[in-house]
Amino acid sequence: MTRDWLPIKTTFLTLGLPLLVILLILQATALPQRLDYWLYDAEVTARPATPVGNVVLIGIDELSLDRLGRWPWPRDTHARLIEKLDAAGADTIVFDILFPEPSPEDQQLASAMERHGKVILPLYLSPPSQNHLISEQLPTNKLAAAAHAMGHAHVELDQDGIARGLYLRNGLGDRPWPSLALAASTMADTDYTATSGDGLPAFMNIREHYRAVPLAGGAGTLPTYSFAEILSAPPSPDRFGGKTVFIGATAPGFGDILPTPFSGLSKPMSGVEFHANSYSALNEGALIRPLAPAVSIAVAGLTIILLALMLPRMRPARTLALCLTVAIVLVVTHSALLLGARLWLPIASALLMPFFAFPIASGLRLAMTNRFLNRQLDDLARGPQVTLPEPSRRNPAQLLEHFRALLQPEGWWLSENEEVHSAHRLSQENVPPLKLGQWVHTSNQSWISLLRGNRRYVLGLLLPNDLSREAIQRYLRRLPLDATTQPLKPARSSENISARIERVKVATERLNTMQRFMRRSFERMPDGIIVTDELGVIRFANGHIEEWFLEPMPSLAGLPLARLLEGHDPRETPPWHETVSETLTLHQSRTVDLRIRDKDFLIHFAPFALPESNQNGIIANISDISELREQQRQHREAIDFISHDVRSPLVSQLALIEQLKRNPGQIEPQQLDQLGRLARRSYHLAEEFVQLARAEQLTETRFYECEFLAIVENARDSVSEQAAEKGIHLLLQGTEDLWLRGNAELLERAVINLLTNAVQYSPEGSTVNIQVFRAGHQACLAVSDEGSGIAPEELPHLFDRYRRQKSSELSGNHGTGLGLSFVNVVVEKHRGEISVSSELGEGSAFTLKLPVANPLLQS
Repeated sequence: MTRDWLPIKTTFLTLGLPLLVILLILQATALPQRLDYWLYDAEVTARPATPVGNVVLIGIDELSLDRLGRWPWPRDTHARLIEKLDAAGADTIVFDILFPEPSPEDQQLASAMERHGKVILPLYLSPPSQNHLISEQLPTNKLAAAAHAMGHAHVELDQDGIARGLYLRNGLGDRPWPSLALAASTMADTDYTATSGDGLPAFMNIREHYRAVPLAGGAGTLPTYSFAEILSAPPSPDRFGGKTVFIGATAPGFGDILPTPFSGLSKPMSGVEFHANSYSALNEGALIRPLAPAVSIAVAGLTIILLALMLPRMRPARTLALCLTVAIVLVVTHSALLLGARLWLPIASALLMPFFAFPIASGLRLAMTNRFLNRQLDDLARGPQVTLPEPSRRNPAQLLEHFRALLQPEGWWLSENEEVHSAHRLSQENVPPLKLGQWVHTSNQSWISLLRGNRRYVLGLLLPNDLSREAIQRYLRRLPLDATTQPLKPARSSENISARIERVKVATERLNTMQRFMRRSFERMPDGIIVTDELGVIRFANGHIEEWFLEPMPSLAGLPLARLLEGHDPRETPPWHETVSETLTLHQSRTVDLRIRDKDFLIHFAPFALPESNQNGIIANISDISELREQQRQHREAIDFISHDVRSPLVSQLALIEQLKRNPGQIEPQQLDQLGRLARRSYHLAEEFVQLARAEQLTETRFYECEFLAIVENARDSVSEQAAEKGIHLLLQGTEDLWLRGNAELLERAVINLLTNAVQYSPEGSTVNIQVFRAGHQACLAVSDEGSGIAPEELPHLFDRYRRQKSSELSGNHGTGLGLSFVNVVVEKHRGEISVSSELGEGSAFTLKLPVANPLLQS
């Protein structure tokens, strides 16, 4: 381990890594957060928000307590205030007063609320006692029923104890309540809908859509009137006409006070005034959305990257100017986002980076030259390398295993000194005189003696006595299996140290660039890639191979390619080992079909020269052609369909026309009817074909909000005439509106196909039941008939293209075989599912299920 661990000068890594460590340490302290709070407070207090003119407060102040008595007041007192405000023309009344306990005057207060029509009541989330879980403290049932809406009254305090914002949605389980301001606004059901899913525990406190509130000023900035004065004075339309009135406690004795950026702890603001400010900002579109902490970290990371890239390239005298410029740009960006885009970007972490980067960069410039060189050499040694183990350093037992997988010899021999490790169809008598590290070939036997350490091994192979034997023996002679030669050590360079530094730096960059390029290129190729060494052993494979073969990457490295292929697609003619070995021995490319888990592939074997060697490895390129094969199959089916089903009625029409031409004066109505039926059948066939093509090209970009029950009703109306001709009654059951995202036109066509099939295969005078209902998060359609049913052996193929039921063809109901296939494609494009149940002689029932558009809002 070297002691020269510091580099010579500032680089991207040497400057960026310390800054990154400092950034991580800062995240564990309160310094960045306090600095962000200070920057935010400075901005919002320097430019107070402009309040909307339709917001006023009625405060329960000390004067009101003196005149009306101790708190709590009777509920009829609040009812009289509502009546006064109703007479004054107040638009919305928002109470920041809890009414959790029943009272005899609840009916009077509820009646006043109902007469006004837009009274918002608060709720609170808190445990009933110290040992209980948190629960919702709601108004009494009468008051809750009379309220126009309810909203939570919680205001969030930051870690420094200052109130800067609140959550627009807060509640238990999967139904978070809006805040008082959001409940009073028209945006409660549009811009800030709840995003939590169904099924959350009822005791879980869910908070969503946190927004910072830009206040109009300190306490008392908004117009405020005393509760007692308004109650005793006549109605005042000039004060309250068309306005939103917030009613709540402002007296300090209530304890409902909040420190704000304007006041700190010296002059806190009442909770009702804070809610009024949030309502004003909400209606003005001025609420500030804090960006995610990850964005702050990303900005700090980008700042580190910018400093690490720029500082090493600048003169020392200019580094201070760059750091100050970066800090100023961050502050200006923070102000622009906060005041212009209403986004709060915490920049404290990024803002501190230039002030740390300057001393670090200055210190790194003082490092010595030899330390930089040592660091570069260490990085070079630690860098990723594509290693190809030399055959001369492999264990003979491993060599024999690889030879058996690659060449499939008819026999083999392996012995260590006088001990036999493995033998098949070869014996000690077959061993010829051997020289160390040299192959000896006698007829179809190949022998070699190897030295590993102080142990001597003898390895022999009994090759097939065919035309490939000579090529295999030439291949074996080229393999460097002798480990007696030692690699030469590079000569020590005596050139100038600075030149050596530059050469190492360039070499390191080139090596890292090349390796990154190779890895990224192989990983991002559309095909699977396998690279083997000269023995056909896998040394590299990209992610497609791991995915298709379901083999983890560590087990692929070192596995013979022939064994991998035999394990997933065994074959006899030609066997995989023959294809792989011929690629290596004959230096010829091969292209073979491959099938893995019902998917079709094309594998191309190509030999390539290994670096710094006269040997060849294999690059195997595996292409997924399953989609191409499926397209070919569909193309053949389409050609068969056109050549038979479409051409048949056209030929009949031409024959009938020729007959009419020969006897133009004897045209009978039956002939015209027949010609019309043939024309309609041709049109129906073409329409089915076009509709299926449209369904297959459907994407979610063509989806929109549509109502499922209306789609089914339209489809029923389209089929009603056909049903009336057979006296069939279409009975639709379902009254609930079910909204979903989809293509209404294709959905209606799919339902028409289901209803048409039900009518076509139902007896006269029967009933087709149509049910539309909701099951969980799915909109469901069930169509059942009283027809002859479907044979069990035909059910698995019911939705296949161009598939017709034998019973239907025999009964004279000639279809195209595309109707149910079209339904299945449309359902799949909408991420739904379709099922069928049928009993012969009792009829069939089709059930279609589609996901609803927004399960939370429709629950």
